[in-house]
Amino acid sequence: MKKVLIIGGGPAGMMAAGVASQNGHDVHLFEKNPRLGKKLGITGKGRCNITNQGNLEDFMSQIHGNTKFLYSAFYQWSPQDVVNFFMEYGVETKIERGNRIFPVSDRAYDVIQAMVQFITQAGVHIRCKAEVNDLIIENNQIKGITLCDGHKECGDIVIVATGGLSYPGTGSTGWGHKLARQIGHTVTPCLPSLVPLITKEKWVSELQGLSLKNISIRIQEPDGKVIYEDFGEMLFTHYGVTGPVILSASRHVVPYGKKPLHLWIDLKPSLDFETLDRRVLRDFETFRMKDFRNALHELLPKTLIPVIIQLSKIDPNKKVHLITREERKKLVYLLKAMKLTIVGHRGFDEAIITAGGVAVEEITPKTMESKKIQGLRFAGEIIDLDGYTGGYNLQIAFSTGYAAGSHIS
Repeated sequence: MKKVLIIGGGPAGMMAAGVASQNGHDVHLFEKNPRLGKKLGITGKGRCNITNQGNLEDFMSQIHGNTKFLYSAFYQWSPQDVVNFFMEYGVETKIERGNRIFPVSDRAYDVIQAMVQFITQAGVHIRCKAEVNDLIIENNQIKGITLCDGHKECGDIVIVATGGLSYPGTGSTGWGHKLARQIGHTVTPCLPSLVPLITKEKWVSELQGLSLKNISIRIQEPDGKVIYEDFGEMLFTHYGVTGPVILSASRHVVPYGKKPLHLWIDLKPSLDFETLDRRVLRDFETFRMKDFRNALHELLPKTLIPVIIQLSKIDPNKKVHLITREERKKLVYLLKAMKLTIVGHRGFDEAIITAGGVAVEEITPKTMESKKIQGLRFAGEIIDLDGYTGGYNLQIAFSTGYAAGSHIS
């Protein structure tokens, strides 16, 4: 039996703690917040998208880099294992758009309670309001931890699962990255990821709260190089855009900093230009005696119509039957390619995940053990691993936590 000390009471830390304890080890979990799973409680807007259904290759295609590192962890603890685990603890799940898996209750609280029940029944010693200050290392071997109150806790294995930098209000302050650097680990540059984007155009504020479904986007550099393309749902904010396709796109946009990029929105991706033109022409025939501003309600959401009229530069009071062919073609082009200029992104306080972290080359994939310090392991967001929206990042946390808590002998 080994004494295992785990720093961080999020999904990775709790999974590691429960597995290690079930395997017969003396496990102590240290969490600086008053309760466990604080960040977990706000994931998926409080609904908690725990994982995603799909085969392993589909899953891997949604991980941004370092995918080979994750094969071992995902084989050990797959998306189906996650679903089965929560079912065992009374959390039924459902599959939604994009194969996203949520609890039937739509409550992240139920997910947290299941994990707390798991580690409690496993016999984990839970210590909240216990902030760790440092690691105790002798001759490149872990010996324990030092708490901020000066107390030293000896241990044979230490698992660092302190998260990244996203949502710092939940306790993710980057302390683990700082610690990893101090003991000789490489930490790749950390950037906010899955984060809303800021646009140059101020008219987006007129659309604040408007959700567009079944649209496609394309993001390009000014020279035309395509950075990212996607299909799905997006949302307008007072400063720019967000929503699933935008958040995933941000993983590719953030490295550009404030360099302007072009965002093209296809409002009708299921229709090619000619088909959409015929559709608009039919509407124009139906509403031929109406003002232009009253002829788009069957084609567009109500709140979007004034902006489209403004961008089309067609007189809103112009009778539809007087609109020229050139004006109609320009309108159709606008519907297929509404342009925004991205000039930045929001910060870590709004980022779902951190891109970057402890370099995977310095971690053993099967056990998450440090290749530099014997007995030290990492799990979760602290590692340089991240995926797109859809439950992939929580799966990374669960799988790396499981791997870190296993194989302790």
